[in-house]
Formats: sequence, C-alpha cells, structure tokens
Amino acid sequence: MATPCKDHRGPVGQNPDDERWMRRCLELAVEAARADEVPVGALVVRDGEVLGEGRNRTRELGSPLAHAEMLALQAAFERAGEGRLVGGELFCSLEPCFMCAGAALHARVARVVFATRDPKFGACGSLAVLPSDPRLNHRCPVTEGVLAEDSAGLLREFFRRLR
Repeated sequence: MATPCKDHRGPVGQNPDDERWMRRCLELAVEAARADEVPVGALVVRDGEVLGEGRNRTRELGSPLAHAEMLALQAAFERAGEGRLVGGELFCSLEPCFMCAGAALHARVARVVFATRDPKFGACGSLAVLPSDPRLNHRCPVTEGVLAEDSAGLLREFFRRLR
C-alpha cells in the first residue's frame, strides 16, 4: 500500500497500475544486483506504455550518472523522439536522488512513484521534496511506498552480501 507524500497538489495515493509497473522495476533491480550493481530499477510510462526502462549501471559504465532513472529517462527520450515527457510517469524501486529528481522535473514528468526511501540521498521525501518545491517552475506529485518491503529487502540483501 502506498504511503501518500504531500506535495503542492495534496496527498497523492496509489493508482491501480502502480504495482504492475513497480514489479517491473523490481525485476530490473534484480538484474542490477546480479551484475553487482546496487539493485535499483526504473521505468518511464506514458498512456499505459513503457517508453523507457533502466537499471543501475554505474559500475559497468564507470559513471555516477548511470542511475536507473537517468537511463530510463534517456531511453524514453529516444523512443518518444522528444526531450520532454509531458504526461509521463517515472517509477523507481528506490527514491530518486537530487540528480534523478532534477532530471525528471526537467523532463516534465507528471508524477514520480517510488518504492522505498533513500535516507542518504533521497530527494523526493527523505532529504528534500524536490518535485514539490514551490521555487521550481515545474512540480509534480510523488507517490511512495509501492512494494516498499520488496525493494527494501533487495537492498538489504545486496548490502549484507557486500559486508
């Protein structure tokens, strides 16, 4: 069940398809873990269609920019043939960081949905709520908590193996 996060439009709850899309994010997160990457997966969905997906590839690509969300957004730009994703929704198995939340806002996504919070880097509820910052010229609602325990379990297991 989603824990609504307040934003400039008020509390935002879960939509009927949120779990479906988040399950795909978790599949991508498992793929990331198998590649020894932090298990995070992301999708960009618009009008019921996946425009882009990604999994963390920072080690593989040797770049701190290769977050799942950034790769999903880039794939969506390429598929849509445009640099804005008006009406698109960003789904992530982990709360987006400042870089990823900023990219989503620049892309003009309509909503951000994530599974579990990131207390060290999260910019959609943990350290800040960037998507609803009134100083920005684009804001969007955030829904959190969709399959949170599943995502948190993947992350705990991954970091337990590292230690």
